[in-house]
Amino acid sequence: MPPVSMPLSEEARSIFNRLGYDVSGDGREFVAERKWRTVQVTVLGTDSNVRGRRAITDGGEAREYPFRCFVTWKEGAGDLRGQLTDADPSYEWAVIGVDSDQHDQYDVVLPEAR
Repeated sequence: MPPVSMPLSEEARSIFNRLGYDVSGDGREFVAERKWRTVQVTVLGTDSNVRGRRAITDGGEAREYPFRCFVTWKEGAGDLRGQLTDADPSYEWAVIGVDSDQHDQYDVVLPEAR
């Protein structure tokens, strides 16, 4: 029997829980906290084009965190990285690309060094 797939937002919460973060919030955006670090997590599907979208811009009450993480399926992580690089936001960011076949497998994609 094939494994039952979880929605991407549940996958994201599971990853942060396994990394030792306390997770709070519902939906496609939540906060993950561990020790001194608080991360605003935004879940985006591979069909999400974030260019020009508020999801990556500064401002708004949900954007008060200096650390942001965007979670998408692995096949969309590179494109999302490119869109974030082009947007050049003022916060530190990373992208987690979740493997759609093996949900416990994921890659962390960081900004290119400048």
